[in-house]
Amino acid sequence: MKHLWRIFFILWVAPALAQDIHWTQFNNNPIFQNPAGAGNFKEDIRLTANYRTQWRSVSIPFQTTALAADTKWKQWGLAINYFHDQVGDGKFQTNELQLSFCRPIAIHPQHTIRPAIQVGFNQRQLNSNAFYFDSQYNGYIFDPSAPTNEYFQTASMTKPMLGIGLIHAFEISKQYSLQSGLGIFNLTRPNQSFFLDNTQRDIRLNFFSKLHYQYAAKLAFEPSLQLNLQGTFRALTIGSTAAYLLSAKDKTTLSAGLWWRTKDAFCLQFGYARGPLYTGISYDVNYSSLVPASRGRGAFELSLRYVFTKFQPPQLQYRICPDFI
Repeated sequence: MKHLWRIFFILWVAPALAQDIHWTQFNNNPIFQNPAGAGNFKEDIRLTANYRTQWRSVSIPFQTTALAADTKWKQWGLAINYFHDQVGDGKFQTNELQLSFCRPIAIHPQHTIRPAIQVGFNQRQLNSNAFYFDSQYNGYIFDPSAPTNEYFQTASMTKPMLGIGLIHAFEISKQYSLQSGLGIFNLTRPNQSFFLDNTQRDIRLNFFSKLHYQYAAKLAFEPSLQLNLQGTFRALTIGSTAAYLLSAKDKTTLSAGLWWRTKDAFCLQFGYARGPLYTGISYDVNYSSLVPASRGRGAFELSLRYVFTKFQPPQLQYRICPDFI
């Protein structure tokens, strides 16, 4: 087959060109989910790190890392985030660096809207020397020194990126709070092709909604959903986490969650928080048409979060004086 290598290229690389990465622990990656998540927390500074590895049982795994830092400055939420993804034999890599600016607006004592904008750049590169081409097969053996007779216009490209987002926060009561948001990404629709044609990156829409329910003093539930739309790709993830407070003194919490991503996987999630540090792990059990190849093994994901409070008022200790009167 004259263009056999193109088939492999399409199978492995084209999906990565057409779709942005999706995260199982999307609530632990707020800036990727929506730029309006910048500064959307109680403390002063937040650092997050996420790592995902996928399809290890099928081929060379997809490996993705995301790092972010956000804070509050005057009346603004500010964030910087970095994203790295690598897939396939050709080590197809995507690197992104973005800045997010959010301006919360209180429209009612119980309602706040958070409009935001995100700007940055996307850099993609490919090692074409790692591919095998049909022209290197002489009918008897494969000869890696033979010419490929193929031409890549470029092996690396850098494009500007633009996104916007909006979050609505509703403090229903002391027991209930609801947040919903819409993020729109890839508004510049950069050309992602390494050849002479024009393959534009599809706009990605991300809608999420989550409800925090303080069931008891030590037990809380957080059901949520996320809908990703990009080109012909559709992914709905729905589920819930439950968190139990082990110790109020050092803020130690254990959490567990179960998620369902339509036509793809069931996801198990566990978390542990102590003071300002949170650690979460999750595993996807694949049930899609790839089960014969994946044997049900999907993705493993790790998330870390650390928060800082710049000023903490001293805790006063009181003594009961004896009454001698």
